[in-house]
Amino acid sequence: MLKKKRIYTFAIIQMLLICALLGRIAQIQLIDTESFSKHHVNLIEASVDQRSQTVTVDDGRGKFYDRFGNPLGHEEIPTLILFPFLKKMTWPSKTIASLAGINEEKLLESIEEAKEPFAFKKDGKPIKLSKWQMEQINNLKIPGIFAVEQNFGVKHVPAQQLIGGLTQSAEVRDKRYGDRELSINTKFGDKGLQEQFDEVLLSSGESKLVFHVDGTGGPLFGLDVKYLSPSNPYYPVKVITTIDQDAQRLAETLVAEHHIEKGGLILLDIETSEIRALVSKPDVSNNPNEGEGAHNFMFKRATPGSVFKTVVAAAAIESGIIDTESNRMFNCDQNILGQSENVKRKLGQLNFVDSFAQSCNRTFAELANDLKEIKPELLEEYAEKLNLIGRSGWTGELFHNDSFEQLYKEEEGRVWGAEDYKKDKNFISQTAIGQKDVQVTPLAIANMMATIAKGGERNKVKAVDRLEYADGTLLVDFNSKKIEGNKITSFTAQKLQMMLREVVTNSKGTGALLNNLPYSVAGKSGTAETQQEHDKENLWFAGYFPFEKPKYALVTVRLNATEGDEGVKKLFAEMVTGLYTLDHREE
Repeated sequence: MLKKKRIYTFAIIQMLLICALLGRIAQIQLIDTESFSKHHVNLIEASVDQRSQTVTVDDGRGKFYDRFGNPLGHEEIPTLILFPFLKKMTWPSKTIASLAGINEEKLLESIEEAKEPFAFKKDGKPIKLSKWQMEQINNLKIPGIFAVEQNFGVKHVPAQQLIGGLTQSAEVRDKRYGDRELSINTKFGDKGLQEQFDEVLLSSGESKLVFHVDGTGGPLFGLDVKYLSPSNPYYPVKVITTIDQDAQRLAETLVAEHHIEKGGLILLDIETSEIRALVSKPDVSNNPNEGEGAHNFMFKRATPGSVFKTVVAAAAIESGIIDTESNRMFNCDQNILGQSENVKRKLGQLNFVDSFAQSCNRTFAELANDLKEIKPELLEEYAEKLNLIGRSGWTGELFHNDSFEQLYKEEEGRVWGAEDYKKDKNFISQTAIGQKDVQVTPLAIANMMATIAKGGERNKVKAVDRLEYADGTLLVDFNSKKIEGNKITSFTAQKLQMMLREVVTNSKGTGALLNNLPYSVAGKSGTAETQQEHDKENLWFAGYFPFEKPKYALVTVRLNATEGDEGVKKLFAEMVTGLYTLDHREE
């Protein structure tokens, strides 16, 4: 009896094990075929990968282009793709070598060494074929030989902090897309435009050439290579940015030559309020989430120094306490508190316009305190009118998002650290010269210069002009948008234009170094003490050009610097000269 009971128990256990095994097989073969285990492995894809050789032509994720349609961050190369099974067959290698313009011996040698499909390279780079070469090669219809346009990544991405990077993080996938079924190989945007536009850039599937093989690498279904691509011909999406790749290349070269370790430059097109070039230092490190290179310092706020005197000047002119024709004189041998001790630059008695040109601190401390008697909030109000408070970046509707922001983590500026500071004479004096708690972004300062150049008209700044489908038809057009709210009058803007120009044309002006450039410049310098105990300063020059017919607004900045400000002015000057050359290259 006991023996019979043991047999029944053993049989039941055996049946349970068989049922469990069948259940597991059903799970693998029928239920979780596209999302197996916590790693969401696509078993169908994995099975195909095991018995095939593939070469990815395009990963399916949307790509970025400059304003003229040139690729940013990738290369689209019409090249020659070869499969390893060619070594086992006879084919017209001499003809292919001749058509492709390559050495036949090296062609055969590369195939002999290959274990998987590859793009033929010369001097370490894929060869580039013309349309005629591609047509001639593909017309031969040789199995294992294809002339296709393949996408390749590049080592250096232009405007890298603006564009952003990619990640395959499962945590990011779950946070953004929840239960949405996405391949384990899906890449997601990490910072910058990649993250802001991630939802429209997501891959709908790779485009690839596939050849099925057996366990030895031999053909499984004959010498038939298939081209597989997503069924939707409209994808991947193209993001047409506002970047001018030539201007961007010039900017990156000049910033590197001037050895700016922290800071950079931002260039705006005044008419369209579009970013033409942006450089942020330090560069992105090998780990894009570590170090200061992970931040875009053109969108991060910093102490602006005397650039902020532009706001004080606007408030003073529009409030009627002074005018550019005023005979009122200021003692510029005194510091902001009216004391004669510890004054680094003694400039004598100066009027309002010369005080701005030579950047007299005492003048603007006095004017700011005069403004306080009219209304303590005036400095803040005029900082807002000139775009230094709030965000300058384009916001609006994109599909289901009514408040979409193009720019990644653009910080808002501020004037006061506390309400009580608006009534304190010492704090007001420090604020007037862009110190104390004043914090603004280089982007905002560039937009302030563009606003002044346009007579007070305020616009949001774009980094992306439009989205296109893969076939080039329009998906979304990001129309220009005005910044709502109060603005300075055209009269005040004209007065500021004249004063900014005087900074450069006045022989004693802080921007005199920029006089006599190919484009006439108007602007303002700034030096801000940030860490006095370490003798560190933020060095700025912000302006626009040509003065007579404004086209560009430019800000150059070196943060936490230990040397004088001539470097950022020279960078500004060389950028102006370089842009003039680019603009006149076809003449």
